[in-house]
Amino acid sequence: MGKVTGFIEIPRQDRMYKPAGDRVRHFREFVIPMEDRDVERQAARCMDCGIPYCHNGCPVNNQIPDWNDLVYQHDWKAASQNLHSTNNFPEFTGRVCPAPCETSCTLNLDDVPVTIKTIECAIVDKAWEQGWLEPKVAAKKTGKKIAIAGAGPAGLAAAQQLARTGHDVHVFEKNAKAGGLLRYGIPDFKMEKHLIDRRVEQMEAEGVTFHYNVTIGDTMSTAELEANHDAVLLTGGSEHPRDLPVPGRDLQGVHFAMEFLPQQNRRVAGEQVTPEPILANSKHVIVIGGGDTGSDCIGTSFRQGALSVTQLEIMPAPPEKEDKEMVWPNWPLIMRTSSSQAEGADRAFSVLTQSIEGEDGQVTHINCVEVDDKMQPVEGSEFELKADLVLLAMGFVHPRHEGMLEDFGLDLDGRGNVAADTLAYKTTRENVFSAGDMRRGQSLVVWAIREGRQAAHAIDTHLMGSTTLPR
Repeated sequence: MGKVTGFIEIPRQDRMYKPAGDRVRHFREFVIPMEDRDVERQAARCMDCGIPYCHNGCPVNNQIPDWNDLVYQHDWKAASQNLHSTNNFPEFTGRVCPAPCETSCTLNLDDVPVTIKTIECAIVDKAWEQGWLEPKVAAKKTGKKIAIAGAGPAGLAAAQQLARTGHDVHVFEKNAKAGGLLRYGIPDFKMEKHLIDRRVEQMEAEGVTFHYNVTIGDTMSTAELEANHDAVLLTGGSEHPRDLPVPGRDLQGVHFAMEFLPQQNRRVAGEQVTPEPILANSKHVIVIGGGDTGSDCIGTSFRQGALSVTQLEIMPAPPEKEDKEMVWPNWPLIMRTSSSQAEGADRAFSVLTQSIEGEDGQVTHINCVEVDDKMQPVEGSEFELKADLVLLAMGFVHPRHEGMLEDFGLDLDGRGNVAADTLAYKTTRENVFSAGDMRRGQSLVVWAIREGRQAAHAIDTHLMGSTTLPR
C-alpha cells in the first residue's frame, strides 16, 4: 500500500467532459484526460483492502490494488505490465466498461470509490505513448491452426492469447474491419476506432491473420472451416434484436438501433453506407429502451441534428441511491444519467408503446400508456408522442441462428445461445468451441474479454494437453 492515509486526505477526482454544446458538434471523444500527478494522487486513495472487493466486480480479474500502488509509486511501466497480464485491451474497457469494480470498491460505501476506470485508461494510454506495448511474437510455433469466427472483443482476446503461445490463428470477420460492436455499435464519441486499428496491427505482427468480408455459412462453408483448422472458436456475438410487435411496426422510419448506429460509424470511417441512409437530422426521435444502446442512439441523434430526442423505458424509474447494506458490493439498480442523456434527452419511465401510426407509410407518432408496477396499463394515462424516427433499443435475445449455427448443427441453451460451459467452452461438436455473447448472451465488453481469454486457455489445453496461458 502506497499512502496509508490517502483515502482520508485526498478527495475523489475524476475525468471531466467537454461541454455538451461543443461535443455534440462532432463524433470525436470528449473525455478530458487527467494529468499524471492527479492520476497518481487518485491511485493513492486505494486502501489495499484485506479483501479487495473491487475484484468481486471485475470479470477479467484485474489486480487493481497492485497497479494502483505502482501508479502511486510513479512506476507506470510496471503498472502497465500488471494490467496487461489480465486484460488484453484496457484501452477499450477504460473507455466503455461501466466499471462494476468501482461499485464494489470499499470506499463506495461512502459514495467516493477509487477512480479505477480512469486510472486503468491512463495506464494503457501512457503505455502506448511511451512505446511499451510491442508485439509479443511466440519463440516457437506449435504447428496447430485455429479459426476464430467473429472479430469482436472475445474473438480478438482469444486470438491474441493463442497467437502468443505459438498457434497459427486465423480470424474470420463478416465486416470490412475487426472490432465487432466496438467498431460498428459503440459510437466514435465514446471510443475512437483508431484504438482498435492499433491493436489489430499489434496482433498481425504477432502472427494473427485476419480475413475480412467472410461470412461463415455463406461465403465460406462450415465444412471448409473445420477441414482446414485443428480447432474452431465461435465468437459471433448476440445479434438477434428484441423486436416490438405492435401495430405500425412496419412503417418507414421505425428501425432497430443496430440498423441506425453502424451506419454512422461507417460514415465516420469513410466506409460505404448501405442500404438507404437512416438519419435523425431535423427529426423528432423516439428511442425505445433505456440501456446503453439507447443512450448511444441519443448521442448519435443529437450529433446528426435531431430536433428532439425522447427515451422511453417500460421499467419504473430506479431509486436515486441504493441501500448499501443490502446491495454492496454488488451492482446496484439506481438512476444513472449517461453523457448522451445529459445532452438534452427527455426520459420517461413506466411507459408502454401500444402502437405506431403514420401517414403515407411514414411514421408520424406513437401511442403510449403508463404502466403500474405489474406492467399493466393505467386507465386514463394514454398519451401520444410525435415521432419522425423510432429506434428500437431493447437489447438482444440470442445470436443469429441462420447460417453458421444451423450449418454446424450445434445444441442451444434455453435462451437460444450456443450451449457450452465455462470450463472447457466446448460445444456439442468436436473441436468447435464458443465464447463471448454468442455463448453467454448479451453482456459487457469486459465479460467478452474474459471469455475470450478463458476459451484460449481451454483450446490450448485441448490441442496441446496442457497450457501456460492464464485462466
